[in-house]
Amino acid sequence: MIQIIKASNGNLEQLVELALELWPNNDYELLKSEFVYIIGHLNNKVYLSKSDDEEYIGFIHMSIRSGFVEGADTIPVGYVEGIYVKPNFRMKGVAKELYDAGAEWVKSKKCTQIGADIGLHNDMCPGFYISMGFNEVNRIICYINNI
Repeated sequence: MIQIIKASNGNLEQLVELALELWPNNDYELLKSEFVYIIGHLNNKVYLSKSDDEEYIGFIHMSIRSGFVEGADTIPVGYVEGIYVKPNFRMKGVAKELYDAGAEWVKSKKCTQIGADIGLHNDMCPGFYISMGFNEVNRIICYINNI
C-alpha cells in the first residue's frame, strides 16, 4: 500500500533527491533552497509517496496560479508544477494517488481547474494527463539562438 504524505523539512532531503531525478540539470543546494520556500508558501503544496518498505518513490508539486494559464477560463487555477514516480513504481497507480491528493488541495483553495505542461521530449506524461481527464489545449514550441 502506498502512503501519501505532505512534504516538510523532515523529508526535504528525500524530496530533493526525487526532484533531481526529474530535473537532473539542477544544482542540489539550489533546488533544496527552492523547496524550503515552496514548502512554506501558502500557494504551493508538495506531497510525497512512500512504498510499503518506507522508500520515498515519488512526489507532486502543486501550486495555485492567479495569472494567465493557457486554456483556463477561471482564476485561480491549480497547477501541476512537477510530478515524478521512480521507474520501478510506475504504472501502479502511484502518480494517480499523488495527483488526487494535489487535486483535493486545489479544490480546497476554491480552484475549479488544474493546468499542467510538459516538455517536448516527455513521452510518459501525455498518457498520464489524458487518463486523469486533462484535455490538450495548446502546443507551444520555444526557440533559442545562442549569438
